[in-house]
Amino acid sequence: MLLALDTATRLASIALYDGQRLLSEASWHSAQQHTVELMPRLVDMLEQAGVTPTMLSAVAVALGPGSFTGLRVALSVAKGLAVAHDLALLGVPTLDVVAYPHRGQPLPVCAVVQAGRGRLCWAMYGGQQSGWQSQGEYRLSPIEEVVAAVKATGRETLFAGEIGAGTAVVLQEALGERARLASPALSLRRAGYLAELAWTRYQRGERDDPVSLSPIYLHEPAIKAGRQGYKLPDVAVRQEHIRGESDRVADPPIY
Repeated sequence: MLLALDTATRLASIALYDGQRLLSEASWHSAQQHTVELMPRLVDMLEQAGVTPTMLSAVAVALGPGSFTGLRVALSVAKGLAVAHDLALLGVPTLDVVAYPHRGQPLPVCAVVQAGRGRLCWAMYGGQQSGWQSQGEYRLSPIEEVVAAVKATGRETLFAGEIGAGTAVVLQEALGERARLASPALSLRRAGYLAELAWTRYQRGERDDPVSLSPIYLHEPAIKAGRQGYKLPDVAVRQEHIRGESDRVADPPIY
């Protein structure tokens, strides 16, 4: 039995998975209250499923990128359970969870997490289902740089993850038909996806060290090419939308 925990952003999610069935799952939007919300919801889920910590064999946690404080809430709980009950601890990058339901999709996938102040944490994914993987590093960039990267590919791209209304407007105006947006349901970062990814690692006999496992934080370079001359006018006029409505999707600052 595997328990999956994700408090990487204001969207939180938990799940129970036994390798064949998703026994229970809950997702909710938190108003920066992960510390007080996670444990009561976790206790309720375990009680409803009739599961005790001694029945678990592994615990998975979303590692980030995400909010500085949010990431540490689930990671602390996961480490505590792993040490107290001798469970396998398995960390999974947040953007891998976002991209997971779109594996095998013919279009390249851009998985995103809102980072505040008009920025996105993002990574590109592609390949066939058997060889599905990220196509580069996890990045923290202004949305102009995400747009530029997609334009450079010359291909339609599926965007998935925390895409607020303002972000959607910017992407569609800048990229036109090359921007395909996943539906809200398919964009939801579910702990069930985290559980399946972690279970694959667990079956391979992998486990992370509770002492050394750390969150993934992305640090913006001091000098960025996009700020040395590159600018998209059609994106710039929409930056107020990003800094307004869609900033509320995530828990800034995200590093």
